[in-house]
Amino acid sequence: MPVRILIADDHAVVREGLRMILESLEEMIVVGEALDGRDAIEKAVALKPDVIVMDIAMPEMNGIEATRMICERLPSVKIIILSMHHTNEHIFRAMQAGAHAYLLKESAGAWVVKAIHAVMKGQHYFGAGVEAPSRLSYARNSHRCASPLESLSQREREVLQFVAEGKTSAEIAEILSLSPKSVETYRSRLMLKLNVNNIPSLVKFALLHGITPADNN
Repeated sequence: MPVRILIADDHAVVREGLRMILESLEEMIVVGEALDGRDAIEKAVALKPDVIVMDIAMPEMNGIEATRMICERLPSVKIIILSMHHTNEHIFRAMQAGAHAYLLKESAGAWVVKAIHAVMKGQHYFGAGVEAPSRLSYARNSHRCASPLESLSQREREVLQFVAEGKTSAEIAEILSLSPKSVETYRSRLMLKLNVNNIPSLVKFALLHGITPADNN
């Protein structure tokens, strides 16, 4: 049976390019495409692919948060992260969330196929220019705060991304099915935990840590 693949990226040209590469191979089939992290979660639950090729920097919900939630619901799915970021923090966070492979977008072409073969064998895979974490078990199981983001709850990270994307408290409340007052509380808690005192500083933090794509701001 062919490997069933879901592609999650907010750029149509990337999705189309990956689809062309993967569907040129008999042993692989693209079963769906997702436009952002929330869409990726919905499509993953509905389609139950073998592999998800996941961009990090997507609107609504970034790829790392989506990876974390998908791995909780569908632990057998193998997730390959695509990213423009190659910092130790991004790699660490992706693997901690449950990803099995990490590739840089600039060299994604043939490396994606190699990564799919590797993860389907139960292996981890890191593309050119990516330094593998020295202790994967530590990345998956450690509770130590390797990043300020680790001090935030899932909901706080969601609110942070929406704030950084310029959404109002009312808009965030509607998307997350919360009251505007609850969103304000989350925002105040974010500022306290991250030691910032204004929205521009929150936005800067989100951009530096890959929470939201720069071209959305």
